[in-house]
Amino acid sequence: MKQAILAGLVTLGAGAGIYLLSGRDGQSVMVDVQIPPLGVEEQRGATLYAQHCASCHGDNGAGREDVGPPLVHIIYEPSHHPDGAFYAAVQLGVRAHHWRFGDMPRQSHVTEPEITQIIAYIRALQRANGID
Repeated sequence: MKQAILAGLVTLGAGAGIYLLSGRDGQSVMVDVQIPPLGVEEQRGATLYAQHCASCHGDNGAGREDVGPPLVHIIYEPSHHPDGAFYAAVQLGVRAHHWRFGDMPRQSHVTEPEITQIIAYIRALQRANGID
């Protein structure tokens, strides 16, 4: 009896761990993201990111397994992908080159001021996670 209860608790704990690491639609996140306190511009960016980016790039830039890459990742550090790369990706789309998720289509519905705020949010997340 005790072994059955213990086995049940282990199974429940494993299930809870999988649930906590899951993103939308049960997709696993790719990186663990620490969220810092955000300024006004960054908070606006967070809202816009949730509306326009999270469905592919995961909540808080954590990526979505089999859907889209994490933006809180060393590949997207400012020295490798400056802000201009984010503007170009949103406005023009981008061919897949670091990941195997396929090409990113242009997001013509996102305005340049909105992109600026989204970038501020992404950069805040990156800094809080040791990506400068």
